[in-house]
Amino acid sequence: MSGLYFGHERARYFTVGRIDRDQIESYAARKGVTVTEIERWLAPNLAYTTTP
Repeated sequence: MSGLYFGHERARYFTVGRIDRDQIESYAARKGVTVTEIERWLAPNLAYTTTP
């Protein structure tokens, strides 16, 4: 892949907050996959723990 990347010394970056279960359920429905699969994809970003 290629692209143009621009930077500036005063640029500020931010993090995205943790994802709640209702957001996971909504995303899974829109993608047409199971909640379990989405949880596996986004595990490091979840605001809750899943059961294995």
